[in-house]
Amino acid sequence: MKIQLSEHFTYKKLIKFTIPTIIMMIFTSIYGVVDGIFISNCVGSDAFAAVNLIMPAIMVL
Repeated sequence: MKIQLSEHFTYKKLIKFTIPTIIMMIFTSIYGVVDGIFISNCVGSDAFAAVNLIMPAIMVL
């Protein structure tokens, strides 16, 4: 079903429209946490700080 914003908006259509964005935000957050755990434990705190500085720029892109 193709959703057009000009149609009458119901809660079902709203959920269908926003679910992909919510799922991607969850996966991105999980990726950031797991990446931070591995980098801080395996490489060190300097690399972890570098990732935390560059990650917002990557998210904007």
